[in-house]
Amino acid sequence: MADTATVTTFSTPENPGSGRQPNDEQTLRTQLAAAYRIVDYFGWSMLIFGHITVRLPGPERHFLINPYGLMFHEITASNLVKIDLDGNIIGDSAHPTNPAGFVIHSAIHAARDDVNCVFHTHTREGMAVAALADGLNRSDFAGAALYNRVAYHDFEGLTVRMDERERLVQSLGDKNLMILRNHGLLSCGSTITEAFLRLHTLQSACEVQVAARATGARLLEVPPEVCESHAASLDTGHQSPDLVYAALMRLMDQRDPSYRD
Repeated sequence: MADTATVTTFSTPENPGSGRQPNDEQTLRTQLAAAYRIVDYFGWSMLIFGHITVRLPGPERHFLINPYGLMFHEITASNLVKIDLDGNIIGDSAHPTNPAGFVIHSAIHAARDDVNCVFHTHTREGMAVAALADGLNRSDFAGAALYNRVAYHDFEGLTVRMDERERLVQSLGDKNLMILRNHGLLSCGSTITEAFLRLHTLQSACEVQVAARATGARLLEVPPEVCESHAASLDTGHQSPDLVYAALMRLMDQRDPSYRD
């Protein structure tokens, strides 16, 4: 089993969720490779599609993305691909990258200096909510926590056209979560840990709401003023993303530490 001491340094119980992005590439590679394994563990992956990216430190604005053709459980720290904002591969790589992933993620990394990590998934529940005309509602704990915090972007087909980048950024605005209509989910954060926990909250809301809608019964929505208070409480750090992520990395180490390779 891998030494787990290196994965518990995101924060301390007295200072959960420090919000600090690691400043070295190897640490970011390890955390990002873990993210792919965690997403796969939760059943949120879809074949070789979907993407998680992280911006690397430095003025070059390079970021890491998954190698196109590998499933999420095959991704390791060393086979992640470094690219620039024009999609050029930096250094050596045995794999190409997915143009759709580049278009979505490069748009956000180029426009939002506060965003260092972006998750994009195609989960069944996420795609189901993305197909609903009224989108996400405020009928459960997670949905209420996201009140007025989720953007929407209309479907334009496969995301491979460069001109869609501007519209993606406009749709996202200053929010950190977005439902790509008829498509899937997107989450942003200043760190991998922050972006992951936001995605987990959005995915949870989608799962509960799809199940609740399936009953055919009337949904009980949380009043807007309660949503605002509830969301504000969670915004101020009560979710402790660093502690959650450290625990999940320990789980990945117990299951299969090869992501660190």
